[in-house]
Amino acid sequence: MSNQNETTVFIDPFADWAFKRLFASEESKPILIGLLNHIFKGKKCITNIEYGKTDYPGEHAEEGGAVFDITCTDADGTKFIIEIQRGWQENFIERGLFYISRAISDQAPKGNRKGWAYDIKEVYLIAFLEDFRLPGTPKSEYIQNICLANRKTGEIFYDKMSLIFIEMLNFVKKPEELDTDLDRWLYALKHLTEFEDRPDYLSGKEFDQLFNLAEYANLTREEREMYNASMKYKWDNQNVRDYAAKKGREEGLEQGLQEGLQQGLQEGLQQGLQQGERKKAVEMARKMLLAKEPLEKITEYSGLSIEEIKAL
Repeated sequence: MSNQNETTVFIDPFADWAFKRLFASEESKPILIGLLNHIFKGKKCITNIEYGKTDYPGEHAEEGGAVFDITCTDADGTKFIIEIQRGWQENFIERGLFYISRAISDQAPKGNRKGWAYDIKEVYLIAFLEDFRLPGTPKSEYIQNICLANRKTGEIFYDKMSLIFIEMLNFVKKPEELDTDLDRWLYALKHLTEFEDRPDYLSGKEFDQLFNLAEYANLTREEREMYNASMKYKWDNQNVRDYAAKKGREEGLEQGLQEGLQQGLQEGLQQGLQQGERKKAVEMARKMLLAKEPLEKITEYSGLSIEEIKAL
């Protein structure tokens, strides 16, 4: 992540305004089409897309709605929801499922549904996770493609709906390790603000368009103001998350110290009591020895072993 006060040659693609500039405008359609084709690796061949609404209100006033970063539909009617997520949120997985459910339920004709027969088009949620990982996923994997499957056999039950999580923290490839076009795309997005010039290994029409749209110098004054406002919002959110994490660590450390101190006091008290009890037992044993009491009786009354009594 670039310094907050640093002016970069290229804009940060994970700022809200920049993300939409690079992927949600008419001139950026070829960029998004290329990226989607690389993600689906031949499963789908997308030649054209139409951007859709990003606001999906509930059917009733009191019912929750959903607002997406980008939605689009290809020529076959397949819906794509593209999101950027910067930090873990409570019920994050459920949120993704809710988003997909909204896009599915919105396909139903309103009013008379006779003849529709639940002809549901494919729906995919693609989420770029910038600063966090999904719980339990290996660090060696940077793409999680999740669909409905048989829990016992692992066989796919329904593959026309899935959640695709791209974990940018797990993408650690170097330029010489970029094996696929998708690798090159992810590398470009992750390191865009670090480039002073466009690297030779990121060539092609898609990257021509990407770097042209991403160059800060190509923004109008109004666009720069919107981008800078978007970056400020991103930095503010990052500062909130950093402060919460720091506060949590400090509170955890303080609690740990208090618990450790309490445990130490308890252990010290217990040890002191044990030492006191032993001292009393030794004094009793010595008095009984002076009185020439039998060893068995001294052991019974003092709790010391015969060996310990003989050593006195």
